[in-house]
Amino acid sequence: MPSQKGSKTTEREKDTFKEEIIHQFHIISENIIDQVKGVAEGVVTLNEKAKRYHEELKAENEATRAVLSQAITHVHQELSQAIINVNQKLDKTREELKTEIQESKQEVLAATKFSYAELDKRLTTLEKQFLDLKYRFEKVESRSTS
Repeated sequence: MPSQKGSKTTEREKDTFKEEIIHQFHIISENIIDQVKGVAEGVVTLNEKAKRYHEELKAENEATRAVLSQAITHVHQELSQAIINVNQKLDKTREELKTEIQESKQEVLAATKFSYAELDKRLTTLEKQFLDLKYRFEKVESRSTS
């Protein structure tokens, strides 16, 4: 029977050892569960922070977009007005140039007409003088031949 007694002790030791392992497993698993819960809470906290940060960035982006849109609209209006002003000045300058060209044309035509009339008068005078000189020359020639 001594062999049975040793066998019972071994069975008891095995059972005790088994219970001890199970107990240690429960302790370790509870610790792991607590750590997983801590990680999960950290993930939830980080998710909430990320969500808030995303919302802040979204609000900031929309505010910036509104400011930029307003600035672009303002610049567009200013550029449109500047283009209108330049076009008006260009039209005014074009009209002034047309008027100036027309006036210059009239002056040139008047000067040309005056020059033509003056040249015609001089030519007529020269013709008369030439005819007069020719007449005199012929008279002088006829006296010298006679």
